[in-house]
Amino acid sequence: MSPEFNSNDSRRKATPLLYCGVVAGPVFTVVAVIEMMTRSGFDLGRHDLSLLSNGSLGWIQISNFILAGVLTIAAALGMRRVLRTGRGSTWAPILIAIYGLGYIGAGVFVADPMNGFPPGTPNGLPGSASWHSWMHLISGSLGFIALIAACFTFARRFSGLRRRGWMAYSLATGIVVLAAVIGISSGSQSAATIIGFFVAATVGWAWLSALSVRLVGRSQGVGLDHS
Repeated sequence: MSPEFNSNDSRRKATPLLYCGVVAGPVFTVVAVIEMMTRSGFDLGRHDLSLLSNGSLGWIQISNFILAGVLTIAAALGMRRVLRTGRGSTWAPILIAIYGLGYIGAGVFVADPMNGFPPGTPNGLPGSASWHSWMHLISGSLGFIALIAACFTFARRFSGLRRRGWMAYSLATGIVVLAAVIGISSGSQSAATIIGFFVAATVGWAWLSALSVRLVGRSQGVGLDHS
């Protein structure tokens, strides 16, 4: 057995946790897209996804944020059970868990209505942001910073394992998410910035799903000597 993985029993227990990481992104994205298409007045070119937490149906997106965060933390626990030694074996799961906490915080703390959403809200930004809107921003920012760091940490790990494809995939994902975070942090409300951020977040979810699928195989003892 490769020394970078934990015992067989620990790996088996990790499998259901890792499956949480497989489904977290698809569930979050599907629910969000359905909401974008069905919520009256919502336009992704003008409205951040976070605004869906407002209004009479806001509980759906709030629940979506929190569920995605819980599933991601479960995946992080599974990763910690599978990874034993080597680069990032401690910090990579911790960073994924922080990413999940960021989503939970984004659900608990709701962003202020703005730009005409929900319908009846004045156009433009609010005159002053509420404390929970600031907490939403901080939670989301910390979560995405942790995701970026996790991508780079896994890239370094895969580099050491001579897995060039996974190294490049992890590195590219981190760069894409970083660029989107820089764009949204600039304060730009352009359609390209808002849509770009949603696309980058989806790219990040896809990476987490793919990584979790890979580690599920390792948790079941598939190809341990070649990981």
